[in-house]
Amino acid sequence: MKHLDPAILNKITRLELRARTIVEGFLAGMHKSPYHGFSVEFAEHREYAPGDDLRHLDWKVYGRSDRLYLKEYELETNLRAHILLDASESMDYRSGKLSKLELASLLAASMTYLVLRQQDAVGLACFSRDVGYRLTPHSGMGALRPLLAGLASARAAQTTNLGLVLDRVAERVRNKSLILLVSDLLDKPEAILKGLQHLRHRRHDVIVFHVLDDYEVRFPFERMTLFDGMEEAPKVIVDPRPIRKAYLAELGAFLAAIRKGCLQLGIDYVRFTTDQDLDVALSEYLARRLATR
Repeated sequence: MKHLDPAILNKITRLELRARTIVEGFLAGMHKSPYHGFSVEFAEHREYAPGDDLRHLDWKVYGRSDRLYLKEYELETNLRAHILLDASESMDYRSGKLSKLELASLLAASMTYLVLRQQDAVGLACFSRDVGYRLTPHSGMGALRPLLAGLASARAAQTTNLGLVLDRVAERVRNKSLILLVSDLLDKPEAILKGLQHLRHRRHDVIVFHVLDDYEVRFPFERMTLFDGMEEAPKVIVDPRPIRKAYLAELGAFLAAIRKGCLQLGIDYVRFTTDQDLDVALSEYLARRLATR
């Protein structure tokens, strides 16, 4: 249970995670469904056919047109959420209290709790170069413990192949769902965005939680430093001062490309760093999302 932080839960349990696009669920819930029925919110009329329930006839329309029409309503459904947790080697980096993987696990656990608490279903997949550990979506608070156990067992290893992973997920997840990607996104932007586009093409609602270490963002090194390459990169000794400007420019271009690509695809992009107060940052994002539905 170590990934459930009471401070975070206290902030987010007053909020909701709603799907912005139509999703396919298996129970009545609070998210828009592609199916129609006779409950919740009016959608359209359709002409009466023999055998239809007369209780749903619109008598006002009949009085005006002398024709029989039924009111149809938009059903609401519960949500299937799939959390994709990056467990590649670069996620093991830390400059302070938390590694990127630990931050990502806190995020994933918090979102898992929120989804289950609102009676929706959530699953988990840990990945590096391919999808590894995987739990299919389940609802009910009884699903919390195995999902948290899956997060606790995640170990950073191997290289990233994020484009391939997103393509695999897009092919395997057939029902329109909410996909939450939690990753440092250290891969080629074009491969990442192509994979995200594949998910959107499959009509999934997607949120990208981009986790970075504080030192990766600020690059505060002042002395000759041994940088230990991750994901098959070699170790190098570098004087960081002459390269700081170029590094920050390269990082800025990378972040701008990812952010712009997500915006164009209609994907929420949220960046978290290891020095932030996660309870504040996450609750602020959820409140913004709820306000802009």
